[in-house]
Amino acid sequence: MIDRALFDPAAVSDEIRAQNTDIVAKLAGLPDPMSVPPAVVRERRRQGLGPFPLMPLSPKAQTMTIDGPAGPIPLRIIAPDNPRGVYFHIHGGGWTWGTADEQDPWLDRLADRCGLAVVSVEYRLAPEDPYPAAPDDCEAAALWVIREAQSRFGTSRLFIGGESAGAHLSAVMILRLRDRHGLTPFRGANLFAGCYDLNLTPSVRHWGPERLILNTNDVRVFAQNFCGSTDRFDPDVSPIYADLKGLPPALFSVGTKDMLLDDTLFMSARWAAAGNRTELAVWPGGCHVFIRFDSAMSEQALSRIDAFVEGL
Repeated sequence: MIDRALFDPAAVSDEIRAQNTDIVAKLAGLPDPMSVPPAVVRERRRQGLGPFPLMPLSPKAQTMTIDGPAGPIPLRIIAPDNPRGVYFHIHGGGWTWGTADEQDPWLDRLADRCGLAVVSVEYRLAPEDPYPAAPDDCEAAALWVIREAQSRFGTSRLFIGGESAGAHLSAVMILRLRDRHGLTPFRGANLFAGCYDLNLTPSVRHWGPERLILNTNDVRVFAQNFCGSTDRFDPDVSPIYADLKGLPPALFSVGTKDMLLDDTLFMSARWAAAGNRTELAVWPGGCHVFIRFDSAMSEQALSRIDAFVEGL
């Protein structure tokens, strides 16, 4: 069973406790992001006015485009010399915000420490392009990675991963590739703080108005932006309802102060119950995608990801 001591308030470090207090105070002083058009929030995030600090752009990153179901799809690529694998990355942002270049230091780290060529997809965003736009773009990009990895990067050792909505879309991709194409190409999946049930799990519903990165209404709006009138029990929308047999090893990570906590606890349990190798990392006091903030715990969580990838 999960160690209940992880959820003891005494397990939260002073550093993380202070960091969470600062995040709540900062966001309480900003306009409600759900009260303005998504385009306004996207621009604010580009200026560093969102919940997360800006991360520097990698000088090693290159961008190319591939054909997609509704037009060109940009791919952001960071690759070391002689890669030992390829990591297909899907960014977060509630299917509404976020870009492929917002987390370059993480991608640089995977390139430098794990020898991976990282390919991050710039998929279409909701509500302008609701389901199935984002999964369709990610599917096209995933198929490109599978097809081109050996010739472009010299390796067919493949991984997939993402954060928040990116973890959700990563799970959807694993299932689409298996069910639509008969493919199980990934050695491992790095799924950080995903939302796997768009009906909203209890931890989301019970959270309330406090915005520690997100609050209940934020996730409700994100889910509506993405789903529209689509059936939220469809496994292509909420992968927690899928048949999860025959899937790759996965590392599920989440903080105990992440309102999406239940999504990770429930999905990791179903992943393991289906007979798949599963690792669960629960981090005391961690807010939603806490690795966006510098801390000793963030370094521990990122090192756990490095070790997971290196072990496969």
